[in-house]
Amino acid sequence: MSSTPQAVRARANIDVTGALLLGTGLAFASLILVPALAAQLGVGSSLTGALRIALMKASHRAIGRSSSNGEEAPPACFSCH
Repeated sequence: MSSTPQAVRARANIDVTGALLLGTGLAFASLILVPALAAQLGVGSSLTGALRIALMKASHRAIGRSSSNGEEAPPACFSCH
């Protein structure tokens, strides 16, 4: 049974939207939630920074994997330098 082009496009849209939501959630966590929780728990700045970097990298990977075959898409103007 073959899928119609409209069904394929709808599925691709859902995949991209899910990746964007995941990436946005991880970015929000790294920018807002991690520092707030670290301040409440008394965690050092080095560990807080490491957690933020790890979450931002995960966010970038989540957004970059928007193709249906799981290959990472080329970066879209994102650079740490």
